[in-house]
Amino acid sequence: MTQGRVNSAHTLEDQGIAGLGEVFYNLTEPQLVEAALARGEGKLGRGGTLLVTTGKHTGRSPKDKFTVKTPSVEDAIWWENNPPMEPSSFDALHADMLAHMKGKDYFVQDLFGGADPAHRLDVRVVTELAWHGLFIRHLLRRPERDALDEFTPDFTIVNCPSFRADPEKHGCRSETVIAINLDAKLILIGGTEYAGENKKSVFTLLNYLLPEKNIMPMHCSANHAPGNPVDTAVFFGLSGTGKTTLSADPSRVLIGDDEHGWSDRGTFNFEGGCYAKTINLSADAEPEIYATTQRFATVIENMVYDPDTRVVDFEDDSLTANMRCAYPLDYISNASSNSLGGHPKNVIMLTCDAFGVLPPIARLSPAQAMYHFLSGFTSKVAGTERGVTEPEPTFSTCFGAPFMPRRPEVYGELLKQKIAKHGATCWLVNTGWTGGAYGTGSRMPIKATRALLSAALDGTLERAPYRKDPNFGFEVPTTVEGVPDILLNPRRTWNDTEGYDRQAKKLVEMFSKNFEQYERHIDDDVKAIALG
Repeated sequence: MTQGRVNSAHTLEDQGIAGLGEVFYNLTEPQLVEAALARGEGKLGRGGTLLVTTGKHTGRSPKDKFTVKTPSVEDAIWWENNPPMEPSSFDALHADMLAHMKGKDYFVQDLFGGADPAHRLDVRVVTELAWHGLFIRHLLRRPERDALDEFTPDFTIVNCPSFRADPEKHGCRSETVIAINLDAKLILIGGTEYAGENKKSVFTLLNYLLPEKNIMPMHCSANHAPGNPVDTAVFFGLSGTGKTTLSADPSRVLIGDDEHGWSDRGTFNFEGGCYAKTINLSADAEPEIYATTQRFATVIENMVYDPDTRVVDFEDDSLTANMRCAYPLDYISNASSNSLGGHPKNVIMLTCDAFGVLPPIARLSPAQAMYHFLSGFTSKVAGTERGVTEPEPTFSTCFGAPFMPRRPEVYGELLKQKIAKHGATCWLVNTGWTGGAYGTGSRMPIKATRALLSAALDGTLERAPYRKDPNFGFEVPTTVEGVPDILLNPRRTWNDTEGYDRQAKKLVEMFSKNFEQYERHIDDDVKAIALG
């Protein structure tokens, strides 16, 4: 039995997914909230939010993600970063998952990945949980209702949390699995209720497909000046570095908070919503995002709340530090109506430096920008992945290695070409620690970061005096209005300057060691940065 609106020529049965219970196609937000509550998947929160938990998986499981090694993709995938799965193992996984699904109810959402109609990906997401349907309806882009009658998916994602994979039979690592078959145009997810796997699977697909069209897929947020999409800025960064917070600047128009493409036409958002971290969220510092936590149908994920009043606790991380909320982009008052922007005028690379060495902002030459983009240095923030309980320094190339199917040099070369062609100014911004390393220092003040970014985006920072950083060679402003001068020189913020020098030397050595893997693939100007 089916309910909802769907292309009658492209139902699940037409895709070989048969014998299910009820199938609910393209339910709207009120219907999905009702279904989730009726099925006991969550609680109704203040303002009509949906309060849910995700069990033992409160973050992504990157070690459980596999790409099927078929002849057509064998030479294109970066296998050192994308564990392979044999086609026969995928076939067994597929068959066993379909058998497990029989008789159970499922929810289907037909959606777009990509705001630019010329480059979008039509994605069907099949979910066992109604709230997963609501989540992905927020995070991807929603077709007009009439368009559903003709919707034909390019790729299909089947997410079945109650399914448990068999590592020996299915060629995976554990009972949790995310298996991507690019030939079959199918992704299977099992053994995890963490909703972020849905959206990151779509991002991975676009990261594979778009470079063939000379489009740079970016793990970044983006905004532009009011009434001036030509003045676009993009913010690269891993989870926890501030992409969502810093792009939601009330003085600028938000294009999107996490995933974008850079084509010959400009910047476009992949998504239709935001997935914001809520730990220590403040109504004063982040009023727009805070307000979404009391808006109808916002998904509140893994937050502790009062069982009677349903008031959520932004400081209680007993479930996870990776507590989040998912909401449609139009819940942000200054969001773009079409999620499109111009060619980036400013490219910002966000890093969360747990060593306390990097300055709050630095101006990068094109070669330095390539070096830091390929390095992708940051610190994994507690809760973002399973097992991460405190910041861990890491190098995640292109600021998104877990989602990069191709070798990093493919994306690096694309970015280099785009920057050269359109003349973007590049900045490295540290939202991590100052006054000492993690455990001694403190997080960079968000007001200072905002002031520095404002100065960079409005052009005033170009006229500031600069010094050359002795460790990395990039340019660091020495005075910026509204920011204490001492903050601009991290060595001065340490009580133990010799300790700073030791930390800085250690970090430089870590960069150099990590970059050895790219040296044979890069141009001489970038290689010169790597070799000091």
